Amino acid sequence: MIKILTKEDINKVFTMKEAIEANKEAFSIYSSKKSITPLRTKIDVKKYNATNLFMPAYAEDLDTSGMKIISVFPDNAKIDKPVVPSQMILMNGSTGEVIALLNGTYLTQLRTGAITGAATDLLSNKDSKIGALFGTGGQAKCQLEAMLTVRDLDEVRIFDIDKDKCIKFVDEVNKDLSDFNTTFKAVNSSDEAIDNADIITTITTSTKPVFDGKKVKKGAHINGVGSFTPSMRELDEYIIKKADKVIADTLDGVLAEAGDFLIPIKENSFTKDIFTGELGDIVNKKVITRENKEEITICKSVGSAILDLVVGKKIYDNSNKKDIGQIIKL
Repeated sequence: MIKILTKEDINKVFTMKEAIEANKEAFSIYSSKKSITPLRTKIDVKKYNATNLFMPAYAEDLDTSGMKIISVFPDNAKIDKPVVPSQMILMNGSTGEVIALLNGTYLTQLRTGAITGAATDLLSNKDSKIGALFGTGGQAKCQLEAMLTVRDLDEVRIFDIDKDKCIKFVDEVNKDLSDFNTTFKAVNSSDEAIDNADIITTITTSTKPVFDGKKVKKGAHINGVGSFTPSMRELDEYIIKKADKVIADTLDGVLAEAGDFLIPIKENSFTKDIFTGELGDIVNKKVITRENKEEITICKSVGSAILDLVVGKKIYDNSNKKDIGQIIKL
């Protein structure tokens, strides 16, 4: 028997706050080397300028295995389909049976937003009041929700190269995230977005830096989330070199996939030693988090299957407690 969990089912049994805490647990497991988490297998679909990704993981302590199948099809936006369609397969670790199939598109949005939530909670100044968000695609709303879940922000400036899309997104989040009492503002430039911003989050597919690192204020925290290939690049090398702490969600993943770092490393601008550690190292107290209000901190994430596995398992467990989801027999 397999349980089917839709986006609506997941929303009924799991919150962003729970996702952030689940991610912290996942990062702890990963950095403690208590999981088997191969780098994702990537198949380029050049005909459609797209990518298929296969992301397996196993966590012995959770007695669970799983694999997320996720695709990135940018042109889907033109036909009103998800740009990042996905499904998550969850397996019983002791029998190898598939026990659940989850809406992976929403799971990805939720756990990716929760990466930003976890990093922001661990690294940003607790009295942060101004946020900036770059990108208004399918994952943007969860990024906003995660930031607001861990920090009481007065204002978030939102920038997208498509101004109409940005305005539409701001109208949407003003309705959907109204409980946070935060002002969401569409801005006309990257400079306007980051002016005096305490927290900056990028969730784009850009191949060039999306803001000027020289204009980032002291004490800011930056979440670089969007780039996941060697050619993608959201952060400029200036801000990476200037930062007091540079944290990866997973070092193996970032050093294999993130153009923000791979391009400058190839150009000998800096080396992989620029990293302070991983988010799991902070959770496990092996790396010191922010030490003063003036430090600039960066977290670069590319995602990892261990996040999907831990979050997926907790969603599944909650659904069983609340008797949510459809059971099918094959």
